[in-house]
Amino acid sequence: MTKLTGAQTIVKCLKEEGVKIIFGYPGGAVIDLYDELIHSPDIEHILVRHEQAAVHAADGLARVTGEVGVALLTSGPGATNGVTGIATAHMDSIPLVILTGQVPTPLIGNDAFQEVDIVGITRPCTKHNYLVSNHDDLLPTIREAFHVAKTGRPGPVLVDLPKDIIKAPSDYLERTPIHMHNYQPTCEPHPGQVSKACRMIMEARKPVLYVGGGAILSNANKEVYKLATKLDIPVTMTLMGLGAFPGTHELSMGMLGMHGTFTANMAVAKSDLLISVGARFDDRVTGTLETFAPDAKIIHIDIDPTSISKNVEVDIPIVSDCKLALAAMNEWFENEKDVSVKDEKNRHLDWFTQIKEWTDKHPLVYDTNDGETIKPQYVVEMLDKLTGGEAIITTEVGQHQMWAAQFYRFNEPRHFLTSGGLGTMGYGLPAAIGAKMAMPHKTVIDIAGDGSIQMNIQELATARQYNTPVKVAILNNQFLGMVRQWQELFYDKRYASTSMDVAPDFVDLAFAYGAVGLRATKKSEVEDVIKEALATDNTVLMDFKISREEGVYPMVPAGKSTTEMLLV
Repeated sequence: MTKLTGAQTIVKCLKEEGVKIIFGYPGGAVIDLYDELIHSPDIEHILVRHEQAAVHAADGLARVTGEVGVALLTSGPGATNGVTGIATAHMDSIPLVILTGQVPTPLIGNDAFQEVDIVGITRPCTKHNYLVSNHDDLLPTIREAFHVAKTGRPGPVLVDLPKDIIKAPSDYLERTPIHMHNYQPTCEPHPGQVSKACRMIMEARKPVLYVGGGAILSNANKEVYKLATKLDIPVTMTLMGLGAFPGTHELSMGMLGMHGTFTANMAVAKSDLLISVGARFDDRVTGTLETFAPDAKIIHIDIDPTSISKNVEVDIPIVSDCKLALAAMNEWFENEKDVSVKDEKNRHLDWFTQIKEWTDKHPLVYDTNDGETIKPQYVVEMLDKLTGGEAIITTEVGQHQMWAAQFYRFNEPRHFLTSGGLGTMGYGLPAAIGAKMAMPHKTVIDIAGDGSIQMNIQELATARQYNTPVKVAILNNQFLGMVRQWQELFYDKRYASTSMDVAPDFVDLAFAYGAVGLRATKKSEVEDVIKEALATDNTVLMDFKISREEGVYPMVPAGKSTTEMLLV
C-alpha cells in the first residue's frame, strides 16, 4: 500500500479511468494538482481561456467518444464560471466529471477568499456532487464519481476538493467493484414488457419510431436501424437524436417538433403507434400536449424511470438501456413463430403512401431565387456536400442551429453536437475543440451565428495554442436571429435589442488570433470559401454574409399543435 498526496491520488485515479485529456484553468486552490499534472505526460491538460469553455470542451469530447469528459476548475469564480457548461451537460445527459478547487476545510463557511458553495449551487444541475471532507474519502469518491457519471442515465458529476485534501497524504487502495445501495439503475428490459411492445407493433398500421438522444448515448443506432428496416417503420428523430438513424435513408423523415419537417410532424400526429426510444417528450417536440399524437398508443423505452409518463402518458413503459431493449425486441421478432415480417411490411403500405404525399407536397425548401444573396440553408447544404456528410458538426444556439439540423443530413451517431436542452449560446466552438482533440482525423465544423460565436470566441486562442484546426462557419445576419424571427412574426417587427450592427470584422479577428479568416458576400463565393477552409491546415473562421431576415421554417408557434406549422 502506497502513501500518496491528494494530488498524486487524483492524477493516478484519472489514469486508472483511462483519461488522456482534461480541460481546465488554474488557480490557487488547485495549484498543487496542476503541479502534479506537469509530471504526468500520459494526461494532456488543455488550457482554455474561460472556465465555461473547459466544461463545454470536455462535453464535446464525451459526446464524440462516449467516454467521460473531465474539466478542472479552481475555486470561487472559476467554479461558478463552469456552471453553465455543467447545466448544459446535465440537460443533455452527458457524462462528465468536474473537479473544482475549494478553500481549506477549516475555512469553509467563513467567507474565505474565493470561497463559494459550489456543491449547493450545482445540486440542481448535476447528476450528483460531492464535497470531499476527509482525505481517506478522496480516492473512493473520485472512483464513484466516474461510475455515477457513465452508468444509468449519464450526466455530470462534480467533486469539490478543499486545498488541504489535495495536499494531504493517504493510502492508494486497490480498485474493487463499486456497489452503491442507493444507486442501482435498471439496464436490462423486462421480457414481459418487451413481448407486449412487440405485439402492439404487430397490430399497428401507422407506426412511427421516435428516436432521441438516449439512443445515441446507449450506442443503439444499429438496433434502431435493424428494427426500422426489418419492419418498414418510418423514423423521426429529435434534435439530440440526429444521426441515430441515417438521415439519407428512405425511412427517415428527419427531425420533428417546433422546427421539424412537415412530414415528421404530420406522421406523429396521425400515427396509431409511437415507439419512443431514449426521448423525453419535451415541449419543443410535443407542442400543445392535448393535441400531441391523439390517436396513438405509446411505447416508451428509457433508462430513466422518472422520464417515463412525466410529460405524456404512455401505454407500455420499458425501463431499460435503449440498446438492450431494442436488441431484445429484434430478437423477439426473429424468434416468434407467428410473426411474418412480410405481413408486417404489407400492413404499412397505405401509411407509406400517405407519408410520401406529405413529403412531396411539403419538402424542406427555401427561396433560391434571390440571385447572389447567400441563403444560410445553401451554406449548410454546401458544407454537407463538400464534406461528404462525414464531418462532425457542432453548433451554437439559434437559427443556424436549426438550419444545421434541417439541411446537414447526419448518417452516423455522435456527429452532431449541440446544446439541446439548455440552449446554450457559446457552446459550439469549445465543443468543437474538444471533439477535434478526441478525433483528430475527423473534420470538425462549428456552425455558428454572429451573436453566439462571440460568447466564447476567445477559444480561438485555445485552438491555435494546441494546433487544433477546427473550422467555424458563421452565418452572419447581424441579428440575434431566432429572437428576431419571433419579433417579426409575433411582435410586428419591433426588433427590440436584437440588431447587432456593431460587430468585429471576423476575418481580421481570426488573423489576430493566428487563425485564417475567409469571407463570402455572395452565393458564387460560398463553395470556394468552404473548399479553401477544408484544405487549410489551421483553425479557419468563415464569415458568410447571409440574407438578414431569413427565417427558419417550418415553425410551430408557441402554444400551437405540431400540425399548425408555419411554412415558407
